[in-house]
Amino acid sequence: MRKLWFYPKVAGQNLGKNAKLYLPYLLACTGTVMMTYILSSLKDNVGLNTTFGGSILAVILALGVGVISIFAFILLFYTNSFLLKRRKKEFGLFNVLGMEKRHIGYILFFETLYAAVISLTLGIGGGVLLSKLIQLLLGKITGISTDFDFRFSFMAASGTAILFGVIFLATLLNALRQLHFSKPVELLHGGEIGEKEPKTKWFLTIVGVCCLCGGYYISITQKDPLSVLMLFFLAVILVIAGTYCLFTAGSIAFLKLMRKNKNYYYQTRHFISVSGMLYRMKQNAAGLANICILSTMVLVMLSSTGSLYLGMEGISRERYPRDVLLYDTRYDEESRAALTHTVESVLKREGASLQNEVSYRYLAVAALLTDDGFIFDVEDLIAQGEARQLYFIPLEDYNRLTGENETLGENEVLIWSNRTSYNGDTLTVAGERFQVKKIGSGDFVGIGFATANIASSHFIIVPDMAAVQRLDTIQRAAYGEHASMMEHYYAFDLNAPASDSAQLAQTVRNTLYEEGYEGRIELRQEEAEDFASLYGGLFFLGLFLGILFLMATVLIIYYKQVSEGYEDKRRYEIMQKVGMSRREVKKSIHSQILTVFFLPLVTAGIHTAFAFPAVSRLLSILGMVDVGAFALCNLACFVIFALIYVLVYSLTARAYYKIVS
Repeated sequence: MRKLWFYPKVAGQNLGKNAKLYLPYLLACTGTVMMTYILSSLKDNVGLNTTFGGSILAVILALGVGVISIFAFILLFYTNSFLLKRRKKEFGLFNVLGMEKRHIGYILFFETLYAAVISLTLGIGGGVLLSKLIQLLLGKITGISTDFDFRFSFMAASGTAILFGVIFLATLLNALRQLHFSKPVELLHGGEIGEKEPKTKWFLTIVGVCCLCGGYYISITQKDPLSVLMLFFLAVILVIAGTYCLFTAGSIAFLKLMRKNKNYYYQTRHFISVSGMLYRMKQNAAGLANICILSTMVLVMLSSTGSLYLGMEGISRERYPRDVLLYDTRYDEESRAALTHTVESVLKREGASLQNEVSYRYLAVAALLTDDGFIFDVEDLIAQGEARQLYFIPLEDYNRLTGENETLGENEVLIWSNRTSYNGDTLTVAGERFQVKKIGSGDFVGIGFATANIASSHFIIVPDMAAVQRLDTIQRAAYGEHASMMEHYYAFDLNAPASDSAQLAQTVRNTLYEEGYEGRIELRQEEAEDFASLYGGLFFLGLFLGILFLMATVLIIYYKQVSEGYEDKRRYEIMQKVGMSRREVKKSIHSQILTVFFLPLVTAGIHTAFAFPAVSRLLSILGMVDVGAFALCNLACFVIFALIYVLVYSLTARAYYKIVS
């Protein structure tokens, strides 16, 4: 019986004696479990499925659960390696004193079991307690109803338990693997592996610089949002690879250059800090790179989702410039007159009227950009990224719309563009050559629905309706069943009190459908609720994941400092014995931490700055075209994150100092 309880007892005592190491790990596990349960329970909530805008939110929350699941595995597996490194000497001592490796394995099993039970119990319990508060926060951010079904979600709890059970099992198997293949002497000195001066790897440094430059180049040079969307993932991979290469090899080269600077190196605080970091940089580079990448993720995620959320109203008005927007495939004069008459009759009956009326016919066609214009080719369009959306509008409608009296020759056109401009003097469309008489500046009045396009859009004013129909015939031959249809765009605002406009817009829509209208109808106020659900959900997810990534950053920083503290303890003891004062020790510690500790923050700031052009163009796909607001959001996020980073620095520096002194 004593033997049966021996291993669980030793495992419990080990957790207590190593509380300084295990407590942050358990807190991280508990927090991650809690976040996973809360998102899972929100995603599966019955009330969400019956709420307007809930379907969009459910997709966003499902995406969040997937991201957290992957990240939880990486984070907990990575941080568990810090614990193993610090415990190797203890396991080696057990082994030398006669305890077999299988017995140490039993202890590891119970330690992992305790960690799993504590994390899952506290995490799911905390998730249940906080889920209602998070529901209220989600409702406040998205503006949707918060009348969710508040109850314990067995499905979310079981899914969370299975996920983290697999993670804890993986960490246990990894620990047993290291234990099995290690000799007792290696275990005793496991915390000191890698204590020799690394060589300068100039090739790896050059590769890192090239990768970073490649990622930065993609971000800066790609002007078209569609091209950015296709190459953004490649740019991210290049920046991540470059970051790891530079922190692994470039940091060593940097420290060696500092060592060659005699005026800097031969000072008490710098001599000890530079030499200490140089000998450990090989094993610390991955931690610093992880801190940098996580910091960049936090900054980019919060700034982008925050700017979308704050600019949501402006984006909604940009996309839906009128209260009611109609897209009718019947574009002949009689049908247009009948549509206008029906709308005016409904409004007159309701004691209201319309204003800011917009009406024109157009043909929207996807085309491939060439050197001197555009072609209609479905195969090339799918295979290549230089796609554009073209809107052909007859001059008659343009003049009526703008109040101008513009004239065009048989082969002349006017062009307005959004995002990427067209600057040529001539324009070839599907083999037809036109002379560009005028390139419009500012937004075209119909730009609203073009903001939803991934590709850049061009509004091309052609001489007459015959030219539009001729281009329609060409695109139908090129695209077949995928061809576009000509439409009549009719939009207007309601001259009615704001409190009545939503109901009035729905009355207009219902009446039109009752009378056989077959086109699309968009109501700005109704669509704005979908915007709130989408952008509010993204902001909520950004906050949630930002907290998770920040927690991971703090955890890695803490373990890095504690691990280095234990490694430096003996070295500083020797230094103090040969005459180094405690004041000089403290200066050396601050020099060491400041030299490298803020390097990830500075690098993350540089990454974010170079990512700004690409991310701003990606946000333009979602309607966020206010670059200035996005820049301010980036700056605010960086300042707040830097303050948190400084706070973490002061706390971990204090913990480091307590260990070494």
